[in-house]
Amino acid sequence: MIILWTAASFLCGSFMFSYWLGLVLRHNLRAEGDGNPGAANLWRAAGHWYGLAGIFLDFLKGYLPLALLVNTGTVTGYGLIAVAAAPILGHAFSPFLGWRGGKAIAVTFGVWSGLTHFSASLALAVILAVLQVVFRLFLRGKPLTVQLDAFMVVLGMLLLSGYVFWADYGPEIQWFWLCSSLLLVLTHRRELLVMVRGTPTGLGG
Repeated sequence: MIILWTAASFLCGSFMFSYWLGLVLRHNLRAEGDGNPGAANLWRAAGHWYGLAGIFLDFLKGYLPLALLVNTGTVTGYGLIAVAAAPILGHAFSPFLGWRGGKAIAVTFGVWSGLTHFSASLALAVILAVLQVVFRLFLRGKPLTVQLDAFMVVLGMLLLSGYVFWADYGPEIQWFWLCSSLLLVLTHRRELLVMVRGTPTGLGG
């Protein structure tokens, strides 16, 4: 049962709605912006309304499988870790794009929303909003680079650990937090490496 749900969740996550929507609008996201086939690049290429549509669709493909499993109790305990990671991995390594996908931020929010009935994802949104304000104050009005955006997303997930442990979620959720953090590091590895090397390029949102 866990294997089947993990496979189904991976397939659900692998549907690259933002990339396909971009193609309909005659925007190849792979060849525009930062080359990311996700909703953030769709926003930059086609405008905020299409970007919001991409975010919503990417969110749903993470949310729906986990909400269904949690609400029905079909998969419980440590089995949830594999199923919860699957949509994120599907987006990051989509077979529809030659096993290369996006950064999986919206999908990650969807998964956490389904797992925790929106509580942890809301906490993460607040953490990221605070970090956004702090970073912009520190930069004194200068735009964030894509490297700082990546660092902020990963830092926000790391800081979410405080809420996860404070809310006293089960060990499977705590272990998934670690898995989720590592996956965000993986999907943002290029930006983080550039930041470490000290050669920032491009602007973030």
